[in-house]
Amino acid sequence: MKLNIKKIIIASLLVWIIGTVITWLTCGWLFQWVYTLPPVSLWKSSEAMANPVNVILGALIGLIVAFLFVAIYAVIQKAISGKGYRKGMRYGLIVWLIGSLSGLLGLPLYMNISPVVVVYWIIQALVVNLINGAVVGVVYK
Repeated sequence: MKLNIKKIIIASLLVWIIGTVITWLTCGWLFQWVYTLPPVSLWKSSEAMANPVNVILGALIGLIVAFLFVAIYAVIQKAISGKGYRKGMRYGLIVWLIGSLSGLLGLPLYMNISPVVVVYWIIQALVVNLINGAVVGVVYK
């Protein structure tokens, strides 16, 4: 199997940019109130989160995750039914079910975290995975 590196890079950058913008708009602005729900001692200070090293490391981690998201799609795309953005959205749903949903559901059981935050993260992850999947599906159609 030959992978198209150019498509992987383009789709990875698009997925990374979209995910970053959505996260900034939702977590940093529109739904920022969710992080004020008790317990708040879980979060680092705004100054610590804005530390340039943390910002750069967060961006690099996001880029690596975007690359993995796209590279795995490139490898398994033939096993997913549909075409174009619908195929990509199916992939995004699969990633969400296996990764985000299963990983986030248990957080309130072993972390001191508001269940509302967890519900918010689950919904946000679904939206982001569906959008990113659609983008990858369009690039690979």
